[in-house]
Amino acid sequence: MPPDLRATPGPATPLPRRVRIGYGLGSLCTGTFATVPGLILLYYLTNVLAVPAAVAGFAVFLPKAWDVLINPIVGALSDRSRLRGGPRRPFLLAGACTLPPLFALLFAAPPLRGAAAAGYVAVLFLLAATAYAVFQVPYVTMPAEMTEDADERGRVLGWRVGFLGVAILLSGALAPAIAHADGDTPASYRLMGIAVAALLALGMFGAWFATRWAPEAARSEAEPSLRAQLAVARENRSFLHLVGMWTLQALAIGVMLAAVQYFATYTLGSATAVTPLFAALIGPLVLVMPLWNRIARRLGVKRAQWCASLLFLAGTLLLSLTPFAGPAVGYGAVVVIGIAYAGLQLLPLSMLADTLAADVVRTGRRRAATFTGLWTAAETLAFALGAGVFALVLAVTGFRSSDAEHQVAQPDAALAGISAGMSLLPALLAAASLWPLHRYREAPAEEHTPPLPSVPEQAAPQQEVTTDRAD
Repeated sequence: MPPDLRATPGPATPLPRRVRIGYGLGSLCTGTFATVPGLILLYYLTNVLAVPAAVAGFAVFLPKAWDVLINPIVGALSDRSRLRGGPRRPFLLAGACTLPPLFALLFAAPPLRGAAAAGYVAVLFLLAATAYAVFQVPYVTMPAEMTEDADERGRVLGWRVGFLGVAILLSGALAPAIAHADGDTPASYRLMGIAVAALLALGMFGAWFATRWAPEAARSEAEPSLRAQLAVARENRSFLHLVGMWTLQALAIGVMLAAVQYFATYTLGSATAVTPLFAALIGPLVLVMPLWNRIARRLGVKRAQWCASLLFLAGTLLLSLTPFAGPAVGYGAVVVIGIAYAGLQLLPLSMLADTLAADVVRTGRRRAATFTGLWTAAETLAFALGAGVFALVLAVTGFRSSDAEHQVAQPDAALAGISAGMSLLPALLAAASLWPLHRYREAPAEEHTPPLPSVPEQAAPQQEVTTDRAD
């Protein structure tokens, strides 16, 4: 039985190490599910199941767009939950039991082609996206409720981002390698789906189990409807600018994820080149994370975010020279993008945590679930829209779909579209994100560690909290 931790954590009460590490394990799920479908699902549809590019784009985009509605709803349900095991962990368990099998079925490659295959994938992807939302929204909310100390939140997020880098690197390298092992056959995609489902289960069940020792320092309040949640967001200008910046940057990353397999196959000349290409993109994530932490402490989080954003923009512009300068330039540019991507994964989360803490000081209310539900909805929509936007680029430039047995040559316009979609389009989106970043206002330092609100302003009377919870 876990120990009875009744003290509310504060600046002098660090969270147990197993809680930090266990919570971070959940990023094996969030990193994997955000990466693998965005990386190979569109390619799977157009090059294995012979789905036309425009239809494939809708099949990938529409189920994920559903998250715009379901994420805030899950946040509100979790916020009002009185289930045994706390308001968040039962949702983590429900997601852990449903997402892995649905993911395996998503890549089961049934004997369908064209529109029928697109319909099968769309339905399974919709169910998987719903299961993911049930896990992700409460998961993202938990750091703000486990501790009120900004430094301790930073340590928790550090583990989360560290495991996120491992998940993205492992799943992004493993999934294409398995899928291409036998020449893009349906059987290889089935095996890939099972392997990735196992990784999802490890992270999700691990986070659910380890957070049983997490104290509950605070609890958020739920807004009664999606309209009310949007109204709350409109009142917080800093949150609006922050989520606007991250949505544009996530869209740029989503476009690149959808394009990288095509870029490897048609620009670099080998489908298997996606593994070293992806390693060059994600490899720096864990290595340079401490560097971005130091930059943030020295310059401030917002200035560090400026550095990461401008570096990402420079890397994407350099990547556009690959067709003319050769693969070496392409790989070098991807390394630069990867260094920037490490900052883009860490710094917006730190800015979000500070923004939520400042909102508590300003309003006296805890609305972390509301804001994180909207944040994750915008993030998920951006990644899904990235695949849809790149599918539109393929359709407009005349890309020709095929199945595993009958690969076809692509017109010059499609080849140019693939290169531009991988580089110039993300550069344009990254440049657009600089405006909301400029408008974002950091909270004063004293607002980063909020006091507990008085009892009448909380969703329920404050009670003695114990982490010895029944599951």
